[in-house]
Amino acid sequence: MFVCLRKKTYLCVTNVTTMMNNMMQPKKLCFLFSVFYLMSTMVSAKDGEEKTVVYPQLFFGMQGGVQTTLTDNCCWDLFSPTASFSFGSFFTPVAGARLHINGIWNKGRYMDDDENFNYKYKYLTTNVDLLINLVTLIGKRNYYPVNVYLIGGIGLNYAWNNDEAFARKDKLVLANDGGSFSHNARIGAQLDYNISKHVSLNLEVAANTLKDRYNSKLSSKGDWQLTAQLGVAYKFAAKKTKKVKEPVIPEPVIEPEVWETRIDTIWYDDVDITSKSENGTRIWNIYYGIRESNFDAEEQLVSIGSFLKDFHDCRVEIKSYSDAKTGNPKINMEISKQRCEKAVKALTDAGVPTTSITANYYGDTIQPYDENNKNRVTIIVASGLKDTCEKKMLKKYKTKEVRYRIK
Repeated sequence: MFVCLRKKTYLCVTNVTTMMNNMMQPKKLCFLFSVFYLMSTMVSAKDGEEKTVVYPQLFFGMQGGVQTTLTDNCCWDLFSPTASFSFGSFFTPVAGARLHINGIWNKGRYMDDDENFNYKYKYLTTNVDLLINLVTLIGKRNYYPVNVYLIGGIGLNYAWNNDEAFARKDKLVLANDGGSFSHNARIGAQLDYNISKHVSLNLEVAANTLKDRYNSKLSSKGDWQLTAQLGVAYKFAAKKTKKVKEPVIPEPVIEPEVWETRIDTIWYDDVDITSKSENGTRIWNIYYGIRESNFDAEEQLVSIGSFLKDFHDCRVEIKSYSDAKTGNPKINMEISKQRCEKAVKALTDAGVPTTSITANYYGDTIQPYDENNKNRVTIIVASGLKDTCEKKMLKKYKTKEVRYRIK
């Protein structure tokens, strides 16, 4: 009997291994992928609507199916149901990621020369998976109704409720009565078919590698857990747009052109500038102390120079006086003469032409001001012409010949 069971176990494991090796052959994988890609293209061609997807595209999925663990016993006897929940996002038409939670319970079997028995325990696997869409990877669009995803991920597995195995501690020396953590690495594939705008159906197969003691036994190599599940996913960011046929636009009928010529009147604003000369006059007073005649008037000289620059044809008249209440008429006349001569010299030294200067002195014979102290003064009067222009806005018009089309 033991020989029979060993032979049966060997054949079972051999058949599963042979089946997986055949599926993993490159030629057969290429053939299967070509079939899935052709199905996607054919469904898309028959669809009267074109769908576009806004990325990132969030999705939520639920799956249910069966799982088994490849050990030193026949895996067919260890099949048990399993269920999964996942939440993730496709960041681009090609790449995405998900958080995948899988588990219900698992089966194990012990077999030796004396006896064999089965035992159950519960497990939960949490993985972070990377998803690669092989269809959009080589396709020209970012949406196909049928897609094939290559899945790879890592995570943790937690097994508990191992009472049945722990009760046979005499045979299963590695069994524990509490929980046990294990690493988990996954590789798999998923065939996904969109049945509506947001809902798709999928078939997923995956192989998970766990630590060797996961099933409470030691076989000097890691335990492999196979899962096959059918599921449904809800996708949030799909948009569907109708394919609109471009209307056929008839060629326009070209009619002969008819042109006419007319004379248009164009009004515009113009500026009329008229040049003219304006008279300008400036007066400067230079006051003196009693019996003083020095021409100390730098500020006045600067102002006179500025006037002569701004005006042309200038005449400069100098008149000098002395006050009647100081000195006598003879002395006052001499002082006013000195004041006049020194004022003339100061102006000529500053660059004023002598031909432009007229000078006179009056002593105390003329008192220009009522206040006595102010009559000790030299009065300089400059006059000249300044060129200016007058701007006047005028309304003018011109005619222009214009050709225009009337037909």
